[in-house]
Amino acid sequence: MTTWLVVGLGNPGETYASTRHNAGFFVVDELARRTGSKWKVHKSRSDVAEIRLADQRTVIAKPKSFMNESGGPLAGLRDYYKAEIENIIVIHDELDIDFGALRLKLGGGDNGHNGLKSIRQSIGSGEFLRVRFGIGRPPGRMDPAAFVLKPFASAERKELEFLVDRAADSVESLIRDGLESTQNTFHTDVAK
Repeated sequence: MTTWLVVGLGNPGETYASTRHNAGFFVVDELARRTGSKWKVHKSRSDVAEIRLADQRTVIAKPKSFMNESGGPLAGLRDYYKAEIENIIVIHDELDIDFGALRLKLGGGDNGHNGLKSIRQSIGSGEFLRVRFGIGRPPGRMDPAAFVLKPFASAERKELEFLVDRAADSVESLIRDGLESTQNTFHTDVAK
């Protein structure tokens, strides 16, 4: 039986709970809410919930490590659930995409994203599916590392629930309809 592994990236703890870097956590939390699932601690150093999405066995997860060390927990989950690389979806924040936009792709580099870098190193490949949640570039000369660790601005927070919901829809579509169809449906320059 095919198992899908959907991993939202973020940082654990209250300090980071509402930051831009936790966009991946927001999306898997929405998937858990939709399915009435409760998070359970897994030996891979992750919180997991086993659910059904698009009538497929799916494990959603939030690594309990910091973003820069996401690879170890993801590799542990992949091995435990015997998930094939083509059935791994990673949801992460993306600086190079405008706030409100969503991009999906297969593979690629890490583009300076330390969570993706850690995953590539730990599983030996970058050829997994990605849901890239646009957070936009920092204003002025703000350091990007500081920007991703700040909460969303008040104007952004008004749209955030809709954007998270849309990203969760895209995950279900990836599993049900595949990458190309999902890209055609969900790629936008700005949120609709």
